[in-house]
Amino acid sequence: MFIDTVVRPARDAAPGVARLRSLIERWIAYARTPLFEGGCFRVANMARSDSRPGPVRDALLSHQREWLDTLGKELRTAVGSHEIAELDIDLALFQIDSVPCAANTALRLGDEDVVAKVRRTVEDLLKAP
Repeated sequence: MFIDTVVRPARDAAPGVARLRSLIERWIAYARTPLFEGGCFRVANMARSDSRPGPVRDALLSHQREWLDTLGKELRTAVGSHEIAELDIDLALFQIDSVPCAANTALRLGDEDVVAKVRRTVEDLLKAP
């Protein structure tokens, strides 16, 4: 459902910065209007399953890797096309993933202000050279 709601629709945006922004905006909408209890299924269930070997953990880990690969591809495209300044891709991936994960919890607790913080954090990473 995450892929259908967030990833596939974002493919309509141009590769690089536009697609990264689309992915984040779609993720925000996905987390604001959750399809599952706890908001983002991956974020809500990772803490429950990360130390329990088995198929659920394996599926969540696989999804996490696919998500980071998707973001990484767009970051590399943005850097390679000089849309954004050179940056540490691994660190940027960590930051881009961490902020929405924290936002998922904040949204569950009623903190709508966190959405602006997600956008600001991502935009700070996507500054033009």
